[in-house]
Amino acid sequence: MAEKFERHKQAWTPEELDKLRRLAAKGMGLKAIAKALTRSEESTQARAKQDGIKIAKLR
Repeated sequence: MAEKFERHKQAWTPEELDKLRRLAAKGMGLKAIAKALTRSEESTQARAKQDGIKIAKLR
């Protein structure tokens, strides 16, 4: 069975948004940020785009 997300459709807290901004500012990649926030990469990317936060593309 595929990995199930326990936090499915959970609202973002101000603390999570702050952490998202700080990690993105440090230049961390999407996968690392999503893992640190315990959120899916898709959810993290969608929220970053919604808030106009640039996430570094790792090469």
